[in-house]
Amino acid sequence: MSNSLFSLAFGVGTQNRQGTWLEVFYAQPLTNPSAALVDAIAPLLSYTGGNQAITFSNTQASQLAEALKHVDPAQAALLTRLAESHKPLVATLLAEDAALTSTPEAYLKLHLLSHRLAQPHGLNLAGIFPLLPNVAWTSQGAVDLAELGERQLEARLKGELLEVFSVDKFPKMTDYVVPAGVRIADSARVRLGAYIGEGTTVMHEGFVNFNAGTQGPGMIEGRVSAGVFVGKGSDLGGGCSTMGTLSGGGNIVIKVGEGCLIGANAGIGIPLGDRNTVEAGLYITAGTKVALLDEQNQLVKTLKARDLAGQPDLLFRRNSVTGAVECKSHKSAIELNEALHAHN
Repeated sequence: MSNSLFSLAFGVGTQNRQGTWLEVFYAQPLTNPSAALVDAIAPLLSYTGGNQAITFSNTQASQLAEALKHVDPAQAALLTRLAESHKPLVATLLAEDAALTSTPEAYLKLHLLSHRLAQPHGLNLAGIFPLLPNVAWTSQGAVDLAELGERQLEARLKGELLEVFSVDKFPKMTDYVVPAGVRIADSARVRLGAYIGEGTTVMHEGFVNFNAGTQGPGMIEGRVSAGVFVGKGSDLGGGCSTMGTLSGGGNIVIKVGEGCLIGANAGIGIPLGDRNTVEAGLYITAGTKVALLDEQNQLVKTLKARDLAGQPDLLFRRNSVTGAVECKSHKSAIELNEALHAHN
């Protein structure tokens, strides 16, 4: 067995009455844990290699804590706390970043993203959706939908209210991790698995999906779809959107460069280079025909938006007379447009 792992985490979670995992909370996930740590825990967990999610008892948690006391004090302290748990415990060990095979593995990779230990497009998330059960997220945690009615009745009989916040495969990120240096106006609008870079502000109508996020600093007032990664200093206006999609391995298709401004109710279907501006209300798809203008606003040529993907210092706008989508590469025009947005 190799003593090298891609990732390791000790977690506590929720199972339904049939013992099926609903969710897992990992307080201190690791990437590339030391060989000494792996050597210390492998015999106690009967780990022989590969990607595995191994349930363990409170007694084993104490034994693991003792084994790691001088190897990794932080993980040892965590295991000491886990030994007190009344909920099921699991150790998830990933020898490689391969396709997912269990719910604890799926939750570990979502944690790695939200803990900023991996960036969007940086992990293999193939097979994630079937492994995330659709559950009721309630004031008492995750509840299996088949058991929800009975749990609601039990609460009422005790004079309590079991409040259901959502029914979804993904929980909100802030129930699992709150990254340092961020502001999130409505925590329900940021899913676990979002990467929220330091200095990011997510306003009330902003939304960040899993496997998406921002490098920060920047402001999110619109939607950041799965597969989209927004660069530093960018501003996504209210109601704007991005058309990021995921392929089988979780490949990113949309990247927003640094210092971009996407206006209110605008949207993009192409990657943007640094310092791009998209006028409010303008939606650009890869096949959108764009009139490329020179500094004197004279037509240079007409091309598809995909041909401008990733280019810096572009201003996309719609001609108010003809309705044509135009693009200027004159940097001062972009600076003027940004100044107008700031003034408004």
